[in-house]
Amino acid sequence: MKKVTTPIEVRYQETDQMGVVYHANYLIWFEIGRTKYIEHLGFNYNDMEKHNVVSPVVDANISFKKPIRYGEKTSVQTWLESYDGIRTVYGYHILDKDNNVAVSGTTKHVIVKKDSFRPLSLRKAFPDWHHAYKAQLNEGS
Repeated sequence: MKKVTTPIEVRYQETDQMGVVYHANYLIWFEIGRTKYIEHLGFNYNDMEKHNVVSPVVDANISFKKPIRYGEKTSVQTWLESYDGIRTVYGYHILDKDNNVAVSGTTKHVIVKKDSFRPLSLRKAFPDWHHAYKAQLNEGS
């Protein structure tokens, strides 16, 4: 299974008064990682949006193991956790400067029509994405 690692610069405005990254910012970092993962597969969200389709988060899980602080080097590692043709689950690790997992999590996504939020099948609407995602899962078996 392909994992894509994206460097993250810890910005001062992302931290609280203790100099620790505020918990909600990890979800932003997950999105940065997810976007880079998709680009690494040769796709981008712009292509979906041109067809009036978006991919909202329908579930998010996050587990905090250790804090990341302002000034530390960090990265987000992203992979495809599961995919069934409709729902896509991405996995994430926020890694500290020594590549230890500081935060882990997942986000679950579906695709919907932007104007109505009517669910669509990724398998039918974007068969090239479907085939790439299935290949990613088979690569990990």
